[in-house]
Amino acid sequence: MTTDHPTNHGRKGRAAVLGLFLSLGATASSFAADASPAFNSGDTAWLLVSSALVLFMMIPGLALFYAGLVKSQNTLSIYMQCFVLTCALSLLWIVCGYSLSFTDGGSFLGGLNHLFLSGITAESARSDYKNVPEVLWVVYQMMFFMITPGLFIGAFAERMKFKAMLIFSLVWSLVVYVPCCYGVWHKAGDFFGLHGVKDLAGGIVVHITAGTAALVLCIVVGPRRGFPQHSFIPHNLPLTLIGAAMLWVGWFGFNGGSQVAANGAAAMTVLVTHTSACTAALVWMCIEWLVLGKPSALGIATGSIAGLAAITPASGLVGPVGAVCIGTASAILCWLACAKMKRRFGYDDSLDVFGVHGVGGFVGTILLAVVGSKSFPGGLGDFDMGKQLVTQLLASLYTIVLSGVASYVILKVIALFMPLRVNEEQERQGLDLAEHGETAYSE
Repeated sequence: MTTDHPTNHGRKGRAAVLGLFLSLGATASSFAADASPAFNSGDTAWLLVSSALVLFMMIPGLALFYAGLVKSQNTLSIYMQCFVLTCALSLLWIVCGYSLSFTDGGSFLGGLNHLFLSGITAESARSDYKNVPEVLWVVYQMMFFMITPGLFIGAFAERMKFKAMLIFSLVWSLVVYVPCCYGVWHKAGDFFGLHGVKDLAGGIVVHITAGTAALVLCIVVGPRRGFPQHSFIPHNLPLTLIGAAMLWVGWFGFNGGSQVAANGAAAMTVLVTHTSACTAALVWMCIEWLVLGKPSALGIATGSIAGLAAITPASGLVGPVGAVCIGTASAILCWLACAKMKRRFGYDDSLDVFGVHGVGGFVGTILLAVVGSKSFPGGLGDFDMGKQLVTQLLASLYTIVLSGVASYVILKVIALFMPLRVNEEQERQGLDLAEHGETAYSE
């Protein structure tokens, strides 16, 4: 019988321990290789909140804002349109909207790799935003896709048929919104042959597209019965003010969330967003005070929305001084569009979608090149002011042409199969009863 020397036992013990550590290391390496990416919890939380804030802008914010501005017999029709667009466009985004907007593809549209969100899991990340899960990016961008057509329903309020509205919104979103989103955001400003187009949160993609569509819609569908001889007084201004306040709060997620990080840039974006809204609201109020003799609640609410729309594209590049400039310019120009230009040309943009969102988005997109330049106090953009101004102007004009022509063609095709608007008796009765068989207020 043989026995091992004590030294041999020590050597064997050390070898066993070393082997155990090597085995554990290999196992840990294997687990690490299969683990999900290390997403930033703060950034993820902020984008989750921002997604909820943008949804809050649509329902109930926009629904309340528009519902208070129409006649009482058309209140539910506004709520219904906002709700159905929320549901239908969210599903369309999942089916093909996201893939066509945020997947590498051709010159104008993305690919089909992510139809029905194929290949996207809770662990997957985009190459450009590795700090948050891609599925969260899907949700956040879904809210923009959903709310953009929600803006233009105010242009044809109280007269367009529900079915025609829904079909138009779905087709328009794929034909107009998707290529603009793909070029400006996914391809980082490579837009219809232009390079370096700047638009943080949707001056081009959201406001100019929707504002242009609104102008075409109200002209093609035609004016409300009695326009312009009869005045159309909002039936419930408190609802409108509550809706405007909700939109204002939600806009912090709309603009601030577009930084895709919980950091100083997001905080500055929120600050300039608020600053522009405050400035535009006060300037609009003062204009009405001087011109009409009294400051109105509707005016200060409308002014705030104009300032919010205008700061949207520039909110990631300007400082407080630039925000004041944009807020002031948007209030003056949007007021002129709503109070003077609409009357001069005779189109019935019921709730001033073109005057506020179209003009406001255009103002902010253009002024971005000036107040967003590093040569301007607080500006962060490292670009040549003159060249960027041309780029922003051309991008805006291309968007206007695309949305305008596409909107007209889509409406004319729909009109071949169904009427675009309710008949005169239904319009007199109100869309709540005529289209939905319900009333907002009991006798």
